[in-house]
Amino acid sequence: MLRFDDSPKRPTNLSLNAKVLEMARELGMNISQTVDTLLAEEVRKRYFERWNVDNAEAIAHYNARIEREGTLSQRIQTHLSAHSESEEAPR
Repeated sequence: MLRFDDSPKRPTNLSLNAKVLEMARELGMNISQTVDTLLAEEVRKRYFERWNVDNAEAIAHYNARIEREGTLSQRIQTHLSAHSESEEAPR
């Protein structure tokens, strides 16, 4: 999982819309924290979008196998159901 919590801050220069910046300051917003939070959200979003594209083939193979064979819990449940039905049959 992507974690950015304990990373040090680094100064950077940004070019922001002057009117938006002025309003943000009037509203008492912490501009650095706001940009940092929004940028982290966007980085996470794009990271997982790329991860999904990069792993699409493996995901498709996994989903096909689950469709074909079922999940482990489904196979166990099928086995237990079949086993309990055979024990309940009259002798």
